[in-house]
Amino acid sequence: MALTAASGSGQSYTQILKSTALIGGSSVVNIMFAIIRNKAMAVLLGPGGVGLMGLYNSIADLAQNLAGLGIQASGVRQIAESVGTGEADRIARTAIVLRRISIVLGLVGAALLAALSLPIAEFTFGDSQHTAGVLLLSVAIFFRLVSAGQIALIQGMRQIANLARINMFAALCSTVISIPMVYFFGEQGIVPSLVATAGITILTSWWYARKIRIEMPAMSLPQMSQETAALLKLGFVFMVSGFLTVGAAYAIRIIVLREDGVAAAGLYQAAWALGGLYAGFILQAMGTDFYPRLTAVAGNHAECNRLVNEQAQISMLLAGPGVVATLTLAPLVMRLLYSPEFYPAVDLLRWICLGMMLRLVAWPMGFIVLAKGAQKIYFWTEVAAAIVHVGLAWLLVTKLGFIGAGMAFFGLYVWHNILIYLIVRRLTDFRWSRENIKLSLIFLPSSALVFGAFQLLPLWQATTLGAAIVLVSGLYSLRMLLRLMPPESFPAALRPWLPKSA
Repeated sequence: MALTAASGSGQSYTQILKSTALIGGSSVVNIMFAIIRNKAMAVLLGPGGVGLMGLYNSIADLAQNLAGLGIQASGVRQIAESVGTGEADRIARTAIVLRRISIVLGLVGAALLAALSLPIAEFTFGDSQHTAGVLLLSVAIFFRLVSAGQIALIQGMRQIANLARINMFAALCSTVISIPMVYFFGEQGIVPSLVATAGITILTSWWYARKIRIEMPAMSLPQMSQETAALLKLGFVFMVSGFLTVGAAYAIRIIVLREDGVAAAGLYQAAWALGGLYAGFILQAMGTDFYPRLTAVAGNHAECNRLVNEQAQISMLLAGPGVVATLTLAPLVMRLLYSPEFYPAVDLLRWICLGMMLRLVAWPMGFIVLAKGAQKIYFWTEVAAAIVHVGLAWLLVTKLGFIGAGMAFFGLYVWHNILIYLIVRRLTDFRWSRENIKLSLIFLPSSALVFGAFQLLPLWQATTLGAAIVLVSGLYSLRMLLRLMPPESFPAALRPWLPKSA
């Protein structure tokens, strides 16, 4: 199915770019604050402290995922599906139940993490010195889970601008709060800063969620139970999937920690954060706006496949040059955003960048499985991905050191792209468009070429080659993006200068 910039398709491309710009614009702000925050943490804490922060974050992510039972993701899907059919009563019922369950799960999750703080600290850090930190994290879990219910409503209603505002305000507050706490209290300030950041998020998400006017329908106990069961049934699959993803990330940090120490865990955390910095805003926009849109048309295979191809095309055009630039400028980026102490993570960062390029190709296809509600398929693909990721990490880290964790991430997405493509071929008869095949043959070999150049050539030659590829691919992507947009979306004065549509 060839994609063109015809009128209807052009409007779809415009919608993708608008949502990506909104979320991406907020992500640019988030990235700016993340740069400031990461630099401060690197200088104040060093690799060991950054590794400690990464481990605390992994514990919090794992606890949130388990206690949340996947209702945020299932709530988004239920509300988006209802919005697609215009069922106002169903939207209201889901929203009310979602809010109530979020509070209950937040309390339960916080209580469980507090009760298990000692064994969790001993398993993660190998001692009981960090028990108080894990105990305090339980407060952040409550805040996070209540926020998740409110954000699910906002996302399901596709209020993308408000989501962007929440993200930006949370990033600002996280930076303003965490740096002074770590400056004055050192490693002891890490967990309080995480709690304070979660507290800000619950306030901002409540502020915007309350603006959504929902009529409070009278709900009987059977109706409440039915709605709760629907959320939990679908949510359980999301919870298990999220647990596998977050659990794999936690397990890999533990493998690195056990093999090479807390400083190596900090190097891995730094490379992981930088590797996802640029691609992250595209992936976030994909989950925020694209997933609800795809869910609304999931019954129409042709429309579903068209949206996936369009989303993948925009994602590759936006992310390709950025990934190649990160590969090229990895030493400079590591110095600017962290410190010379983190230089050993440069090669690890490059492996993660290669994996991120493949991730951008796989994710749009993966949303077909979610939108179709194919729970068993989704579950088993996530199980397989977790096994492959952790298995490769264990094998490679034990033999090659912490750089093996980056190789494992790349290997995961080589395998996952093949698997997910075969699955969606069966679900919706999905085929890549000619345009996307062309883009894959441009950006994937380009990324591999730059990566190989830094392994085989002197630094100045590899850097020169990488810079040339960044320039050429950037100009090509810009030209293609301009061609995909309908002319009426630009000011009249600029239209004569636009490249002609294919």
